[in-house]
Order: sequence, then C-alpha cells, then structure tokens
Amino acid sequence: MIEAETRLKQILHDVGEISPKILNEKQQRILSGCMSKAYGYGGDKVVASAFGIDPRTVSAGRASIETGSYDVCQDRIRQEGGGRKSSKERQPEILKSVEDIVSNSTYGSPEKVLLWTNLSLRDISDELKRRGFTASKDLVGRLLEELGYSKQVNQKHMQVGAEHPGRDEMFSRINQAITDFCKEGNPVISTDTKKKELVGNFKNNGAEYRKEKDGRKVLDHDFPIPELGKIAPYGIYVVNDNTGFVNLGTDHDTGEFAVESIRRWWAHIGKENFGEARKIMVVCDSGGSNGWRPRLWKYQLALLAEEIGKEIYVYHMPPGTSKWNKVEHRLFCYISKNWAGKPLLDIKTIVNYISSTKTKKGLTVNCVVDGNKYERSIKISDEEIETVDLERIEPYGDYAYVIRGFKKYK
Repeated sequence: MIEAETRLKQILHDVGEISPKILNEKQQRILSGCMSKAYGYGGDKVVASAFGIDPRTVSAGRASIETGSYDVCQDRIRQEGGGRKSSKERQPEILKSVEDIVSNSTYGSPEKVLLWTNLSLRDISDELKRRGFTASKDLVGRLLEELGYSKQVNQKHMQVGAEHPGRDEMFSRINQAITDFCKEGNPVISTDTKKKELVGNFKNNGAEYRKEKDGRKVLDHDFPIPELGKIAPYGIYVVNDNTGFVNLGTDHDTGEFAVESIRRWWAHIGKENFGEARKIMVVCDSGGSNGWRPRLWKYQLALLAEEIGKEIYVYHMPPGTSKWNKVEHRLFCYISKNWAGKPLLDIKTIVNYISSTKTKKGLTVNCVVDGNKYERSIKISDEEIETVDLERIEPYGDYAYVIRGFKKYK
C-alpha cells in the first residue's frame, strides 16, 4: 500500500511538473480535481503539493467534477470577475491623483481633447509613491492616455505679435478659392522656400538604422564649406494631384528666384498637366521672398503671366500662420523624413533624396538644380510697379490679388 502511494505521488509530481507548460488554468484545475478524487482522502493536499498550487484550487476542481458544473467547451478560463484586480480597482483614487499631479504642468487647448505635460512618467510615478500609491511608469503612461494626454513635440504655433483681425475670413476665402479652382481644373500650388541646408559631411537631424556602434562620422563643426556652400530648396506642392516639385537653388533666396521656381514647375510639369487651364492659384506665406510686400515678387510674376499667358491668382497666408501652408506638411516634412540622419554630402545626393521622396498616399516629387545667380536688393521703382496689371481681391487686397501681366497703354 505504501509502495502504491509512493508511486502515485511520483506520478502526481511528474504531471505537476509538466501541466503548467501545456495546460491553461482551467484545464489544470479540472485535471488536479480528477486526480484528487481518484486519490481519495487527503488528495487535495497531496495533489496541490505536487502541482505547486493552492489546495483550494484543487478542491474547486474536484467539486466541479463531482457536480458536473464544468464546461470544457467554454472559452472562458476563469470565472467572470476572477483574476487579479486592476490597479484602478485596488486604488480607486489613483486616477484622480494623477490628474492632480499633472494639472499644474498641462498644456493644450481646453477646447480640444489632446493635452500634454512636461512631467516624465518617472516623475509622476515617484510623486504617486509619495502619496501612498503603487504605480509603475508603465501604469502611469496608461492612466495619462486614459486622461487624454499624449507625447508631443514642440510646435511652432505661437504667433509673434498681434493676430490679424481678418485671419478666419482670410482662411475661409483661401479654402473656398482652392475648392473652386480644383473643380474647374485649374492648378492650385502651395509654395515656400525650405530652410537653407549646408552641403557637406555635416550632422543632419534625425536617425537612421545602422549596425550597432556604427554611427556615421561627420564633421564636428557646422562652418560652411565655401566650395560646397548652401542650398535653398524652393518647394511647390500641387493640391490637385498630390505632386511636388523642388527647385534646388544654390544662390540667394529672392523674389526672382521664387518666380523662377514657379516658371520651372510650369515648364517641367504644369504645362503638360494643366495646359488648358486659364489661371493658376498660388498660395504662399505673407513674408520672405514671396511675401505680400516685395515688389520684385509681383514684378516677376507679371513677367511670368505674360510669358505663359495665364492669370496668376496669389493668396498669402495670414501673418503668423506659415506652418499651416500645405507645402510644409504635405511636402517638406516628408523630404526631411527621407533624409533624416543622413549628411547632405553633395548636390547629387540631395537631388536623389528629394526625388525619391514618396508617401503611401501617392506623393511623387521632381527636383531640378538651379545654378543661376540671383542679385540681392534689386529695387523696383514706382514707375515699374505701376506697369503691373494687378487687381486686388478685397476686402484684404494686400494679401489676395490677380496678376495678368503688364498694363497695355495705347
């Protein structure tokens, strides 16, 4: 009898060793209950010891066998309400405490659901511990997400100076004009000059995948190399067909350069895709080489309008809203992402990076190099600007106008 009991305990031990590896909790509970019932008196304790589980679990399994209350086909492993309680249930006040901690370090518009904080997860976790809670940084992350917080980077949205009083109306007018132009099949282009970039083996913001401890070696300074210089990418994003064009300037960013970039876009792409169009809409910033003040920009647009025989409608973004221009978040951001972490070694390399920029939504980009020299501080006299056939689109005619070329005097 003693030998049989010893043998049975050995079998139980062997089964107990492998059961957690191949059985889930429900299957283990039922199996241990069966073996306890077969063992007889004292079986719960013996089987629990062999399986390394609580005797009450074995007892529950044996009870379900004896009453026939188990259901092997049921997907649920534990009974409803079983298992470890969540941290929120065990610590009902933890969510409110997290909200209290971050309330004084919160940013974002109260009218929007997106909020962010400058406290780290560890900072909040440490403060919760000081308040008597148990919370890992992972739990804090989940609680912040539940409260509507997310990780955010700096955004250039704070306007310097007073907001233009007609900003909303100007945006509404631009959006309506874009809709009308697209319906009529006339091109709408969003334009701007990307920030100048150093050419050479310089550090470029971002990161790329490389073998461990094999980061690119770049120069330890950012002084321009005279023979390589800088490049000024003038971008044109076509709203109609989600295409991009970049005129890669190697000289100064002037109004003449800006209009030359549009001219090159028309010659390479626009004329073929929109040859039958009567007019072109240009959306650009209110400052810089294509701002609403520079006369050179308007004079050069008049030359272009005469050359291609199209009316050019210009809509400037309201002051302080340049980052809302579509060329920024439909073209430039993807170019920056494409060359992130890679030195812009030479012009050919830069052209390849820009031309290979693509998105899942079908963006394609063409890039040409502009080696022309552009003189700075060219003055357009009062007499010259008066010859431009320009019609203001009121009520904000400084920021919206039509250029048809030059006035025809008899």
